[in-house]
Amino acid sequence: MQDSDVIVIGSGIGGLCTAGLLARYGKRVIICESHTIAGGAAHSFKRRGFEFDSGPSFYCGLKDAQSLNPLKQVLDALGESLQVIPYDPLGHYHFPEATFAVYSNAEMYRHEVHKLTPQGAEEFQRFEERLLGLYGAMKGIPTLALRSDWQVILVLLQRYLPSLAKMLPYLPLVQASVGNVMDATIQDPWVRRLIDLECFLLSGLKAHGTIAPEVAFMLGERSRAGVEYPVGGSAAIVNALVRGLKRWGGQLRLGCHVEKILVESGKAVGVRLKNGEVLQAPIVISNATIWDTYNHLLNPEDLPASFRQISLNTPAVDSFMHLHLGIKATGLDNLTGHHVAVHDSSQDITTPGNTCMISIPSVWDKTLAPEGHHVVHAYTLEPFAGWERNNEYEQKKQEKAQSLYRALEKVIPDIRGRVVLELIGTPLTHAHYLRRYQGTYGPAIAAGKAMFPSTQTPIKGLYRVGDSTMPGIGVPAVAASGILCANSLVNIQQMAELL
Repeated sequence: MQDSDVIVIGSGIGGLCTAGLLARYGKRVIICESHTIAGGAAHSFKRRGFEFDSGPSFYCGLKDAQSLNPLKQVLDALGESLQVIPYDPLGHYHFPEATFAVYSNAEMYRHEVHKLTPQGAEEFQRFEERLLGLYGAMKGIPTLALRSDWQVILVLLQRYLPSLAKMLPYLPLVQASVGNVMDATIQDPWVRRLIDLECFLLSGLKAHGTIAPEVAFMLGERSRAGVEYPVGGSAAIVNALVRGLKRWGGQLRLGCHVEKILVESGKAVGVRLKNGEVLQAPIVISNATIWDTYNHLLNPEDLPASFRQISLNTPAVDSFMHLHLGIKATGLDNLTGHHVAVHDSSQDITTPGNTCMISIPSVWDKTLAPEGHHVVHAYTLEPFAGWERNNEYEQKKQEKAQSLYRALEKVIPDIRGRVVLELIGTPLTHAHYLRRYQGTYGPAIAAGKAMFPSTQTPIKGLYRVGDSTMPGIGVPAVAASGILCANSLVNIQQMAELL
């Protein structure tokens, strides 16, 4: 007896999207989630009346009916929707030499660049036009129409031939880096640094490491669909995906830790839980990272030795320091929600502590904090190496949090005197609560250096989804991985009916 058709390990956005779609296609699906709450890196948590997003805080295209955001396409397929609050500018970048207002509207964005460097604004327009041409060709093919096997060719030829024809002139850009486009169009040093920062925020890598379609998609969508915040934070997205999963008959088991993926004769046959229970299914999908899947969930002999070694050698993006604060909101009437602070222009933006990201979502959604207060989430890159829970741990946490406080002081100068709740998270916190290899957000595979591993594995019936399978460390990338995986497990006719 099979317990289900599909077992999904982990309820991150990738796992939830995969499971929800497969349930929508009529499969019997069980998600096994080790944590007591769903969401993976996108879960929310509460302390003393403050509700914090643990990870993603920036969203685009969650409301627009024609949105290309893969997450929105999954929610539509599941019959779910979100209440959102649109806003513009989408944020402010605080460089040592100037503060730059970042508008989703392309013309207003260029106008802000023009204030700082007129020549750079002209160059940026050429850069943008080149990438928006690729976006224009891409937008005719929804992610919901893609799959990760050869049959994707049949779907595209049958339904999207005109869009494929539009793609032909842009084929050289599909695997090119943003850095190649930047080198061909931009000389201005400040604008080059701006593009490096935009790429870093999107993929964890600078322009020469980020593939062009990622930035083309980002520029096109944020200008066309705008940006918005979901009421209730990232938890609202997770809850909508869970509702959709259950509506179509899928199950979510919380506090259900998978110890091993069971493999017999080169084929996945189910999982064994920490409590000794065995669940059987012909399809197992891991939403754990590539390192955790191949190093912990499988035995070494389950995989070809060379494949396993190459996979485990995949470079990882550094982990993060997190600062979650509850603060008094008195006198902060004109506060805006998103900020990025770069401390030192002479240092690389990827230097740990130099670039700090700040989110204050209670600016839009007042339900996230007690009356008269705000929630603040600030974070910056921090290597995993060297962190130990020893006698110096608490002191090191405080020291490492200082770059985040200095960044916050550029937005709220008296921030330290406003704090009523302080939570500091380290790479060890990240690794522990999210069960992630070294607390990373995903692979650091530079454009042109290697391809991202697909959702398929050498083990029959075993698939992978999440940030280790698609470029980018954001929500759209992991949602897209779920779509590609789910579609690959059904026939073209079933896809056609859903589309």
